[in-house]
Amino acid sequence: MSDSPKTPLPAPEDSSPEAVPEAAGGASARGPLPGEPGFKAVLSKNAAKRANASVIGMILALAVSIACILPVILLNAQPKQPGYDPKIDVSAVSANAAPAAGFTPAAPALPSGWHPNYARWKSGTESGVPAWEVGFVSPAQGFVGLTQTRKGNPTWVAQIADNAPVTGKRTIAGQDWTLRDKGTGPKTLVLEHRGYTLVLNGRADLTEFDVVAAAVLKAVDAAPAVPPAPSASPTA
Repeated sequence: MSDSPKTPLPAPEDSSPEAVPEAAGGASARGPLPGEPGFKAVLSKNAAKRANASVIGMILALAVSIACILPVILLNAQPKQPGYDPKIDVSAVSANAAPAAGFTPAAPALPSGWHPNYARWKSGTESGVPAWEVGFVSPAQGFVGLTQTRKGNPTWVAQIADNAPVTGKRTIAGQDWTLRDKGTGPKTLVLEHRGYTLVLNGRADLTEFDVVAAAVLKAVDAAPAVPPAPSASPTA
């Protein structure tokens, strides 16, 4: 029996894991995991609804808050001319204050276009100087306030003038008023007249101060003179 050549058998295919082909391009088919670059969270339908409901709720709450606040703002709107009250009758307030003051407070009659924005008697609880106060607004919206007292003193005057220095004199209706002025801010005119300390203070042109000062002097001169306070007699 002759030996015939044997045909070699084909090698079996390699079934090891290393033989599994990779995805095209050599990259793994797995997507990025949470925390890895490129990961995008996808909300479920219910989660998306809850997120939208929260935003809508915040918008509605803000709208309700604005609707509640707006009427309050509108009801408390500032007037075009702050402090102006057309019902102020300076003469009537002066007459009512006279018994407490011990004199008839000046009620200056100012030209057309001027108007008062307050008139009052202050007992002097804080300053120690009881005084009559009345304020006027000019047609150009300047302000000049009058303070009239029988118990003025240099410290009190300096406080009203905000410690502004004396810068000169201003003659108005035959009287020399002392001018105190810092150069910026309110100006002050001071006059001792017929037993009164008269102080004009405010933010206005000096020509507007002249108008008020002349009217004040006229009102004061029309009132009965105030006798000087008796001086203390020396004791034996």
